[in-house]
Amino acid sequence: MKQFTAEDGVEIAYQEWGPPSDLPPVLLHHGFVADAHVNWVLPGVVGALVDAGRSVVAPDARGHGRSGKPHDPALYGEQAMARDLSTLVDVIGAAEVDLVGYSMGAIVSLIAATAEPRIRRLVVGGVGAAIVELGGVDTRVVPNDALVAALEADDPTTITDPEAGGFRLFADAVGADRLALAAQARSVHASPIALDRITAPTLLLAGEDDVLATRPEVFAGAIAGARLERLTGDHMGAIADPRFIPLIVDFVGAGA
Repeated sequence: MKQFTAEDGVEIAYQEWGPPSDLPPVLLHHGFVADAHVNWVLPGVVGALVDAGRSVVAPDARGHGRSGKPHDPALYGEQAMARDLSTLVDVIGAAEVDLVGYSMGAIVSLIAATAEPRIRRLVVGGVGAAIVELGGVDTRVVPNDALVAALEADDPTTITDPEAGGFRLFADAVGADRLALAAQARSVHASPIALDRITAPTLLLAGEDDVLATRPEVFAGAIAGARLERLTGDHMGAIADPRFIPLIVDFVGAGA
């Protein structure tokens, strides 16, 4: 595990796998509550990319995993995480990267791709029309106030919102800092993302039963030339679809 200090002083941890390669590193950004190990190592994504000859780099986002966990909402938001991604590219000295993001990580990756010319290919998953309509996570499904309340509740049995309760269960299962996560939940991106500025070839992966990725064709239509692939499963189940990993490996390998 390595670390760097973000421009606002937050320590960001990251990991690297695989031997040096002539191909760009594949940069992986995880979703809310998860970390690089949970989102990318355990499902086999990192192993498959390394087996394909790629070097892989994955940060733990601020507030997550082994990165710094301040409780000030002003230090959160996907914009801040997108800046962390660009700093990480500087740190590893990569001229280009292939970027893969899921859920919160997809929003971070999209924001980064609007301004970061070093992104060669882009894969995003777990998001849908809310990217276009709300500028971020679908708060119509999981309202911010319900999510914050669930994360800050002393007694999880008092949580009444089932979707927010699911995130609380996940946070408890991975031993997350719930107050840091609540700070991120208070700061989620909710303004238009300049999707028309994205020039990297883009693949969108969406589970057919994912309530956070409904109508993904609306989102795919907002990025020139984007390719949409529908998977089986809900928000977490889509990662287990047998096509999830091969689609990522094949797409970032295309045009190499």
